[in-house]
Amino acid sequence: MQKIILSLPFLIMMTTISAQESDLKTTTYFLIRHAEKVRSDAKNLNPDLDERGIQRAQKWKDIFQFIDFQYIYSTNFTRTIKTVEPIALEKNIEISMYHPTKIDFELFKNKTLGKNILIVGHSNSIPQFVNVLINQEKYKEVDDTEFSHLYIITIKGNQISDHLLYIDF
Repeated sequence: MQKIILSLPFLIMMTTISAQESDLKTTTYFLIRHAEKVRSDAKNLNPDLDERGIQRAQKWKDIFQFIDFQYIYSTNFTRTIKTVEPIALEKNIEISMYHPTKIDFELFKNKTLGKNILIVGHSNSIPQFVNVLINQEKYKEVDDTEFSHLYIITIKGNQISDHLLYIDF
């Protein structure tokens, strides 16, 4: 597990270097699922993070400490907002809200062109978001008990690369 965490800064550094070597703008999307949520009330559709989720949100902040994000996007749920809130506060970036089924992806790609973007969502929406970004049906819905997926999508001109890292804390 430590190897994966150490490889993330290297992967990001390589993306940044390659972006500087070309006139084409490089866009990098980092996509995660919200951290662990309180499950004591099945009727609560907007639960908060549980203790492990709060710890995971802080760990995500540590993982992303060296990335210069220009945008942070979250669905409008307590658990997603609180997952990226430590990162947004640390980097002084306002969290932008999005709805997973109401995104104009061409407009979104144009707005984020050449930027580093963090997106937090849900087990059923993040893999689909990734699939649209990479123009493939590659990633399946994540199990409801899984919180360690980090998708990194890099787009440079017509070249698209995607990576899935498992970062468990």
